[in-house]
Amino acid sequence: MSNVGFNVTTKNDSYFDGGLLQLIGWSILGFLVTFFTLGICYPWALCMTYGWKVNHTVIEGRRLKFKGKAIGLFGNWIKWFLLTVITLGIYGFWLGIAVEKWKVKNTEFA
Repeated sequence: MSNVGFNVTTKNDSYFDGGLLQLIGWSILGFLVTFFTLGICYPWALCMTYGWKVNHTVIEGRRLKFKGKAIGLFGNWIKWFLLTVITLGIYGFWLGIAVEKWKVKNTEFA
């Protein structure tokens, strides 16, 4: 019997189970928090939206969990900002990589 037309998941499937309206809501909330705090709460908004994405992701049957906290990212954010200022913007080229490393370091299997 064929499984055509049926949404059958197996133990080793990978999928994302978040919804579009949720994504829009979290994105708008993250933008508003960042905008109204003049960027000071951007680490909190990043943790909130990235956490939602990770927590709705399943890889080979195992759900991911984001354990990062905004206060931990905020400390790094200050350090990265100072490094960018001290190096006259040169560290900014590595800033995206630094953020990705922090995200991965704070992501685990549930």
